Amino acid sequence: MFNPSREQVRQFFIETWRKHKARELLTPLEDMALGWILQHPEYHADLERPDAVEAEYPVEAGRTNPYLHLSMHLAISEQVQVDHPPGIRAAHDALAARYDQHQAAHEIMECLGQVVWEAQRLGTPLDNDSYLELLWQRAGQTA
Repeated sequence: MFNPSREQVRQFFIETWRKHKARELLTPLEDMALGWILQHPEYHADLERPDAVEAEYPVEAGRTNPYLHLSMHLAISEQVQVDHPPGIRAAHDALAARYDQHQAAHEIMECLGQVVWEAQRLGTPLDNDSYLELLWQRAGQTA
């Protein structure tokens, strides 16, 4: 399993944005990431900061960490693409029908954040069943 460091994750998004602006060829993963970067223009300046790799985004500052946010978008896109956990694609589609693609991803992000936090708090693996249940609740349906 690929487990990049914080610096590697940041460099990936910074380089993807740089390549896009330079009109260079992107890998398929970079292309997927670029789609989310383009939907978040509020992060473009962060990706261009000279200190981008070292920048801090403390909760107390009241600002979302752009790299965490983009990483979650990318993780969710991959989950939906491969339908893992099984059923996430259908839940995504139900959310997208209720909202739109971007808002559906944000709804999923809230659920993912909740189950990740719970797993970390309890020291247990991520509970896919709880994750899907939360998604279906947000979609206004039952699984």
